[in-house]
Amino acid sequence: MNLNVYSPQTIIGACVVVLLVMVAIAWGVKRRRNLHRTEELRRRFGPEYDAAVVQYGSRRKAEAALVARLRRAEHIQVRPLTTTERSRFMAEWDSIQGRFVDHPRGAVTEADELINSVLQARGFPGGVFEQRASDVSVQYPRLVDPYRRANSITVHAAQNESTTEELRSAMILYRALFEELVQSKTVAMPRAA
Repeated sequence: MNLNVYSPQTIIGACVVVLLVMVAIAWGVKRRRNLHRTEELRRRFGPEYDAAVVQYGSRRKAEAALVARLRRAEHIQVRPLTTTERSRFMAEWDSIQGRFVDHPRGAVTEADELINSVLQARGFPGGVFEQRASDVSVQYPRLVDPYRRANSITVHAAQNESTTEELRSAMILYRALFEELVQSKTVAMPRAA
């Protein structure tokens, strides 16, 4: 059998082989890039990455949403609190925490409002809770789940559907977020009667 390298079949066959090799290389590069992006997002968002996958039902949709959060965060100017602001917020927190023993539901509602005030003072935009939580997840990914749980308890408390122990849990969750936001440790919260 005599192989003619200039025959149309040989040229077409060679082009197909080259095209297949190029597609395989491009697919490998894209796959590697996606794996890198996935690992980067997992590292950046921690448990929030897994929560997003569950929420959106697929890795691809979750990653698109997380990337959108990062892009939105580029336009948010988060700043540290001034010494005066920090002192004022810490005094408010101590007062709220002190009221918990006698008025747990009211204290939890006030704690939620204080967290919102601290977020706004730090430069986070206001808005509906889920948007605030998404914005917080970029800077504080490990605290956004506790923030969501505390807010859920607060919503139930407003409908008189939370136990005192749940309200105490919400205060503890809010305290962790508060301490991170004001970059300070607070005193331990007393148990409600």
